[in-house]
Amino acid sequence: MPVISIANPKGGAGKSTTALVLGTTFASKGASVTIVDCDPNQPIKTWATGPSRNPVNVLSDVTESRIVPVIDAERAERQFVFVDLEGTASRMVSRAIARSDLVIIPMQASAVDAAQAARAVGLVREEEQVLGRSIPLRVLFTRTSPQLQTRNEKLIMDELKASGVPLFNTHLNQRTAFQSLFTYKVALEELDPDVVNGIEAPVSNASRVAAVVIEAIKTLNQKVAA
Repeated sequence: MPVISIANPKGGAGKSTTALVLGTTFASKGASVTIVDCDPNQPIKTWATGPSRNPVNVLSDVTESRIVPVIDAERAERQFVFVDLEGTASRMVSRAIARSDLVIIPMQASAVDAAQAARAVGLVREEEQVLGRSIPLRVLFTRTSPQLQTRNEKLIMDELKASGVPLFNTHLNQRTAFQSLFTYKVALEELDPDVVNGIEAPVSNASRVAAVVIEAIKTLNQKVAA
């Protein structure tokens, strides 16, 4: 089953948020999901100690030498495996990318993030050369405004597209609810609406992002089959 790595050598790009939002959203819709938390700070491992009843399976404390067998074992048992990678170009990151069916590169709409996203694309391309096969990737913009697209955002998107970097057209918006997942250690649908306002919008946003990920995987599978 698909292995989806979340990669960007820059910290704070939204890797863990992306992994947790997608993993819990897929699981809430009935899919069997594992998130492998490879972030040294282990934010998703900490999340899993909370009261959430979301059925997502979280694995952590995975070493560089065990990352490949862990991924292979989980993909044999689960419908989706998300790997939240550390914010550096390490051997563990390379091994996870090599095992991936899709690499999602989260980034904010800034020049600094764009430069680091380009590094992440370069890491994927290097693994492709080593393996002699294509590793599909998509850039996912995070923390964008749900109301309007800024000039800076449009400029960076246009530059990435001109460079041939594939992007998701749906973004993971800036929402308090996404931050609150880590605060209260629950899934989106479990947040208390009396404590976190406007839960419906982030739930809808998460579902839309999950849908474009599914569509990307289907498209890639069709290309492989052809």
